Amino acid sequence: MKIFTRSKALLLPVLSLLLLTTACGGSSPSGDSAASASPSQAPIASSSPVASAHKLTLMLDWYPNAVHSFLYAAQEQGYFTKQGLDVEIQMPADTNDALKLVAAGKVDLALSYQPQVLMARGEKIPVKALASIVRHPLTHLMVPADSSVHTPKDLAGKNVGYSSIPLYEAMVKTMVKADGGDPDKVNFVDVGYDLIPAISTGQTDAIMGAFINHEQLILQKEGHPVTSIDPAKYGVPDYSELVLVASDEGISQHKDDYSKFLAAMREGQAYVKEHPDEALSILLAHEDGTAPLDKEIETQSLKVLLPLMDAGDKPFGYQDPESWDKVLKWLGDNGLLPAGITAGDAFVNL
Repeated sequence: MKIFTRSKALLLPVLSLLLLTTACGGSSPSGDSAASASPSQAPIASSSPVASAHKLTLMLDWYPNAVHSFLYAAQEQGYFTKQGLDVEIQMPADTNDALKLVAAGKVDLALSYQPQVLMARGEKIPVKALASIVRHPLTHLMVPADSSVHTPKDLAGKNVGYSSIPLYEAMVKTMVKADGGDPDKVNFVDVGYDLIPAISTGQTDAIMGAFINHEQLILQKEGHPVTSIDPAKYGVPDYSELVLVASDEGISQHKDDYSKFLAAMREGQAYVKEHPDEALSILLAHEDGTAPLDKEIETQSLKVLLPLMDAGDKPFGYQDPESWDKVLKWLGDNGLLPAGITAGDAFVNL
């Protein structure tokens, strides 16, 4: 099986964002449109256009997988078309592309992560979240199922593999401290993106940056079961792993269209909940050739995801202001966000 890890999706190259936002002047670095910048950025699905439909481009955070089922369901069931929208879904050539391109106005909408939106605002990148897609962390601390590590404080003297992302290091330290342990006694090992090999071969005692709906399932299937420890239970704010993002300018110019997009995506998510098997079949029909999907993994993934995407008595996508305040404070307390950033500037419920 070809293994893909998501950790690099959280690498936010702020300098690149700034350069792209200020210097590209509406064209990609190569002078082509975002959709033609590379083969993997070509549209991978689009709803049938109608004469009066307004075109919107959406860039995924990663290759198509179970978490995106609601988007493909909305396309295939005609929910976007019903709203008068012609939605083009693009896969990023690089997992950092989504925020860069939406900030530069090269795509209308993008999927990203709640902490990254705040960190982008901290660097004066004009992006804002429109909806919470996955309302809870998918990134968990993972240890082998037979490990002597039962809670974060047990990591004292242990090696934790991560991909040099400060956010992950801060999460582990917060978890250890909240559990009554000493964060300074944890040994951090930069394993790049090789999180699965790091833990499956015993190179590290734990990993941080792997997702419970992907890497954990792969490890289980390959005979290396792990126990996941939820960071939200140990001092890390219960953040939204995935959010829908637009630029400030885009919101001011296309608010009505974005509201229609939200209405269609809610119908898409309702379809997924009611018809999960059919929704997965739709997704699998849109898998990217460079990243083939494992039906068994994606089926399990959707079961993990659906309860974490449920907004309860609120509409799918609703964003809790208190969550944004807590995440902002935690990022600031851990030196990941400068002073003066306001949570209310980083999101909006349309």
